[in-house]
Amino acid sequence: MSAPSDRPRRLYLDHTHLRGHVTGIERVALDLFTPDTLHPHPVTTVRARGIPGMIAAQHLGLPLRALRDPAALFLFPGFPPGPLSVLRRRQCITYVHDTFLLTRPQDLSWKSRLYMAPSFAFALRFGRTFFANSRTTGEAVRAYCAREALVALLRPAVRDVFGLTGLPAAPPPAPGTPLRLLCIGTIEPRKDYRSALAIVAALNASGIAAELHLVGRFGWGHHAFLAAPPPFLSLHGYLDDGALRGLAARCHLLLSTSKAEGLGLPLLEAQHGGLPVAAPHGPVFAEVLAGSGLHIDPSDPKGAAAAILSWVESSAFAAVPAAARANVARWNRLAAGDAACFSTFLKVGAAAYEVAEDRLVQPHNRARA
Repeated sequence: MSAPSDRPRRLYLDHTHLRGHVTGIERVALDLFTPDTLHPHPVTTVRARGIPGMIAAQHLGLPLRALRDPAALFLFPGFPPGPLSVLRRRQCITYVHDTFLLTRPQDLSWKSRLYMAPSFAFALRFGRTFFANSRTTGEAVRAYCAREALVALLRPAVRDVFGLTGLPAAPPPAPGTPLRLLCIGTIEPRKDYRSALAIVAALNASGIAAELHLVGRFGWGHHAFLAAPPPFLSLHGYLDDGALRGLAARCHLLLSTSKAEGLGLPLLEAQHGGLPVAAPHGPVFAEVLAGSGLHIDPSDPKGAAAAILSWVESSAFAAVPAAARANVARWNRLAAGDAACFSTFLKVGAAAYEVAEDRLVQPHNRARA
């Protein structure tokens, strides 16, 4: 960061990757960094037409702007910055949603392997200012970046994008009616929807009628397990907010079987409506749910199905909607504190975190992966 200053600083916001449908990462990028949230600093949003324009802007256009405007800061809230931007260390701020570009190469498309992963690895190695969407993500960043780098929390506030506030909880399935499970997210290998299908198949095999409702566009990858969809599966594709609200109102719980997440935004978004959440064991799911949901092992479909059934049939299940809503309120309180600290950071630099140890991810001893 440049020397602290009380004067507003020009902020260039990289939106060159934004186009088409808005998914979780894009939604965070749009909500977290806006002219209103970045006030009083003037904001220039940089966009691009098509992939060639995006590549040109990220690798040449933005670095040229940095040379012409050395007092400005450059925010990269989605795609990793190009190498020339990273080398402008005092100006480059990278927001990290997850590290699976490096930790799960087997789940990447060839485009991500060739373009995004190398840029991300370079940014982590040579960058000096990072903000993370969760403590789990921040700790993962620490495994790659320099010890002197600033890694701080900037958890996004989770708004009720689907209008679920006030949604009445679906009553437990009456005899002869199905247990309806909802999955939300792009259909791609990391989401592990094969396990979600296996869990719902195990419920049906045990004599419990169950349905799986999958909302999300098709991403990359070959999905042979969807070639002949089972009768209990409904593929809804991309739904607008109103349609998703109607579907959520009919479902009994949200199911996540993802192999890796930096945050797991749909879990919190669903909790606005009190929808119970079942998600894998793991640090990020424990951090996000904070005891308000059920943790399962997707690799054990029968065990996961039994755990879900026991949870739904328990007397404690009636209290889950209130716990879900309380949890998303807890998360948003944390996010508000992070946002205030980030606002101070834009004015005074890393000194903003000298009194905010709870929002820093400290260096630790490790071998560079």
